[in-house]
Order: sequence, then structure tokens, then C-alpha cells
Amino acid sequence: MSAGSRGPSPAEAERLRDLPSVELLAARIEGVPKGAAVAAARSAIAVARERIRAGGEPGDLVAEAQAALRPSPRRVLNASGVIVHTNLGRAPLPAEAAEAAARAGVGYTNLEYDLSRGARGSRHHHVEGLLCELTGSEAALAVNNCAAAVLLAAAALAGGRELVVSRGQLVEIGGSFRIPEVVAQSGARLVEVGTTNRTRISDYERALGPGTGAILRAHQSNFRTLGFTEEASIEELCRLGPPVIDDVGSGVLADGVPELADEPPVRRSVTAGAAVVCFSGDKLLGGPQAGLMVGSHEAIGRCRSHPLARAVRLDKLSLAALEATLRIYRDPAAARESIPVLRMLSIGEDALQGRAEAMRDLIDGAQVVRATAKVGGGALPLLELAGPVCAVDPQPLGIDELARRLRSAETPVIGRAREGWFLLDPRTLDDDEAREAAGAVAAALGR
Repeated sequence: MSAGSRGPSPAEAERLRDLPSVELLAARIEGVPKGAAVAAARSAIAVARERIRAGGEPGDLVAEAQAALRPSPRRVLNASGVIVHTNLGRAPLPAEAAEAAARAGVGYTNLEYDLSRGARGSRHHHVEGLLCELTGSEAALAVNNCAAAVLLAAAALAGGRELVVSRGQLVEIGGSFRIPEVVAQSGARLVEVGTTNRTRISDYERALGPGTGAILRAHQSNFRTLGFTEEASIEELCRLGPPVIDDVGSGVLADGVPELADEPPVRRSVTAGAAVVCFSGDKLLGGPQAGLMVGSHEAIGRCRSHPLARAVRLDKLSLAALEATLRIYRDPAAARESIPVLRMLSIGEDALQGRAEAMRDLIDGAQVVRATAKVGGGALPLLELAGPVCAVDPQPLGIDELARRLRSAETPVIGRAREGWFLLDPRTLDDDEAREAAGAVAAALGR
């Protein structure tokens, strides 16, 4: 034993000896293969030992072992009212997209096989035509997320040269990643112009020269600069001459959704003449995680042939889900109804009220009050979606203990706290999920 360390006290040693053997605990876990039961038992006993050494109780070892057998990514009921909740997987897929991904996952597909020629094909072919049709672009490419799309575009169009960008657009995206750091990996040299709140077209003009590779415009997706501001339009930038990379963030393909009015439409940037327009496949588009790139034949061709394209390519499951989602957009009315994100954004007051009341009726002492939901996912930061919610008095447990119990449920429920109440927002639940969430809350409270 090393100097300064101590062994367990007699009482602690006795409690450690009282723990069951791995084999005995594994025998009490039913319905799983023996190897899995043994691994779960070993994990539960290790946790119990740590608790005892810390002066606590060992806990329910069978329950701990059963919890260890659960899949790590699990279904969660999102009652938070945050529609594109990054921590909860962002956009839920349309049914058609989930079914397409499942079909692609259970067997072989023609991912890179041209069935008409009987020869190798391109995985990009599956979505390029749809993206061109929906955005009016000449060519398109899909990679694994929007940051990868910007990185690839910068590397292909400005690698080893200068990339001109407004200081007001050097934003930080999720996970503490920043646009300058992402672009730096492309090999391009950033040239900053203008100020945080005002960048004129003349600022760009003075920065252009023989070393300019491209101009980057980055949408302020997760914040807004208000007041004394000015920025160059995409049309002005495209008239300057060098290729323009336009990162429009979430990307808007939907028509007839007023809540999306503050997001830059993809088609406008394409029409203006941007060389590459980058946007997300999840978030407001409502599909799987992907970075979508649309633009000219020449610019997209350079991106497609760049070595980084291989490193950031999209997998077969995401491609299948993306294609199914894009097909829905051919019918704007169907998109508003079938794509969960768009449906949550535009759902009517009566539907929300009925869902909130249904939850209230399942929980003794609950009330229906008004609150505001958010889009989340770094999109539309100023938009507040007012509507009815189910407010639950968390006593006698308290909010923290109620939230802990709901996170530990077989199907976890994630709500939000406000002024001592635990809120269940019906906007991010369907009718069945609302009843399930309310039942879980009632059970946790013992009501």
C-alpha cells in the first residue's frame, strides 16, 4: 500500500463483502444472454463499490444492472418546447425519411452502383437532382454537416489564397467551434473587413486583389446584431467578381411558413449567383444531419474533386433519409404537414390547447398556462412561439428531484422549469407522446 493511502474501515470492508458475486447478480437478470448479464452485473457491482467507498449506499444492484443493458442512444420525450434541440438530436425525421433509412440499413443498396449501366456510380447522384430542382442550382453535393460544407468550399475555392469575410460574421457555432478556426483548416488565409456591426460593399472592394480566392458570407444563425448596423447583400457581393461562398445556416426550402421569414432562402442566394451555398440538412430543413452545397457546375465540381470530399462524405443511411425528405418538399403543403419541424413551427393554437388540457387532466393539480417555445439549434434566435403549456407543481419532490426521476424513467421525459413550476410544452410532443409524458410525470409524483 502506498504511503498516505488507507485501507477500508472495518465497517466499510464488511459492506463491501456483503455485495453479491458477479455470477449471483447475473443470475437475477432475466431475458438477456448470459454474457450480457455478466457484463451488466460486473458494471453494477463496480458502481456499488465506489458508492460504498464514498460513504454512500450501494443502491439497487439489479436495477443498476438492467440500466446498464439499455442502449446508450435512447428515445426521449421532448417536452421542453425547444424544437431543434441540439442535445436531443435536433430535428425528428419525417416518417418517410425514417423508413427510407431503415430500408437502406437492413440490406445492400445501390449507393455507388449505376443500375442502368452496371458500373460504378456516384453516391451524390441520389440527391443532386432534387437539390437542383428545389433550389434552382446547376449542381449540388451533400456532406456530413454544414461546418464540413463550409470547410470543403473554402479549401476548394480559396485554399492557399485569401478568403474575405466581414468581421461581423466571424461567428461561433455549436460546441465552441468558431468560423475562423474551421476555415483555417482549409488552408485559406482569412482577410477580415468592416466592423462588428457595419460592413459596407466598399470594405470588400478595398480588400480584393490578385490573392483573393473567394468571399465568404456567414449568416448570423444563432444571434442577431441590432441597432446601428449595415451589411452587404448577397447580390452586391456576387457582383464583385470573385466566387462567393454563402453559408446560410439552417437553410429555408419551405414556402408558406411565416415563422421562417427571418431566415435567408437558399434560392435567393443561388439566383444572385453565389458559387456555393452551404446549409444544413437537419435544423429547419427537418431532415438528417447533413451539409448541403448547391451552386455552379464549376464550383461544385471543384468541391467534389477535392481530397477533403472523401473525408466528409455522407453515409448511406443519411443519404436515404435526405432523399426522402427532399422529395416531400416537391409539395409545399405536404412538407408543412409531414415534416415535424415545420409542423411544430406552424401548429395552431387550438391543437396546442387541446394537447395541454389532455396532459393537465392526467396530472392532479396541474394547470394550463401560457409560455413561449423556442426554435433552438442556432436558428431564429429572436423568434418566440407563444402558446399554452401544462404546468405541474413539483412538490413535495421539488423540481430537481422530479426532473431527475423523469430523466431516469424507462422513456426519459425532458421538460423545463419556470418560476417553481415544471412545464410540459405540447408543441414538441404529438398526441400520444403528450399522454405518455403526462403519465410519466404523474407516476413520478405518485399522483
